[in-house]
Amino acid sequence: MERALQEERIMVTEDKDFGQLVYANRQATGGVLFLRFPAKARTSIAKTVVDIVRRRRERLKGKFTVVQPGRVRFSRIP
Repeated sequence: MERALQEERIMVTEDKDFGQLVYANRQATGGVLFLRFPAKARTSIAKTVVDIVRRRRERLKGKFTVVQPGRVRFSRIP
């Protein structure tokens, strides 16, 4: 996360621990894109991520974004 912050990049992850790092531990980040896709929808992950980054690039900065099939939720990072 430190490297992503230094390089002004958004972290893309499926690891729930990043929520703990960002909210409970107040780890600094430029933004997190957290993917929650069930096994039956995993084939659409790459297309979904590319679409979100293309359409909402600026909105991702400084946010904890949860992406599920058919749903995108943006939360401010404390």
